[in-house]
Amino acid sequence: MALDISRIHALCFDIDGTLSDTDDLWMRKIEKLMLPLKPLFPGRQVTPIARWLVMSLETPGNFLYHLLDRFSFDDQVARLFSHLARHNIGHKPKSMLIIPGVKETITKLTGHYPMAIVSARDAKTTFTFLDQFNLKTHFDCVVSAQTCRYTKPFPDPILWASQEMKVSPQNVLMIGDTTVDIRAGKAAGAQTVGVLCGFGREKELRRAGANLILPSITNLSNILLSGSTGAEISDTQNLL
Repeated sequence: MALDISRIHALCFDIDGTLSDTDDLWMRKIEKLMLPLKPLFPGRQVTPIARWLVMSLETPGNFLYHLLDRFSFDDQVARLFSHLARHNIGHKPKSMLIIPGVKETITKLTGHYPMAIVSARDAKTTFTFLDQFNLKTHFDCVVSAQTCRYTKPFPDPILWASQEMKVSPQNVLMIGDTTVDIRAGKAAGAQTVGVLCGFGREKELRRAGANLILPSITNLSNILLSGSTGAEISDTQNLL
């Protein structure tokens, strides 16, 4: 299904794998854990195995979160992690990574569309990322895992954000890197863009029903601000 630009009046962005380079952080952690086993791998390379593990964990990880959410255990889990963070229990990275070009793209889009963050992160780490890269002022509202009773892949966060931005959900564009983002957008009646800079794979995103698939959100501003009002975008091969 093609992306109808004329319908887009507001934008919702996921964080992990869409704005934040989360997969690289996980890869570094896994690579560090695997270093003692380095001689066992072909060419003594652990990076390909680490990346495969990160990508493979995306689907079962989202499924587990979906189950927690469905049976209302997600709030308890979020509160547990917030408690651990407040008391500095467990290792937390001192800083997060941002995908190259993301800040410039968000800046270009500011003023053209109302924009929201729709993340499955807890509120504390969501705002930590936005504050670290001075992005908070670009967004009209921020939805974390604790904002609504149900988080993605339920439509509730996108419906909440659309209400805050005073835009119909059908006129929202949800941008994310996983099938959870695409499913949430479709359930809300929004159009969706899948990006390949995070955990998601092209085949999965297409099967989930993404209207458009891009290498990263850095391609998005050129498409939305090109002046092609009413145009439908479906062929992304020149962008991949």
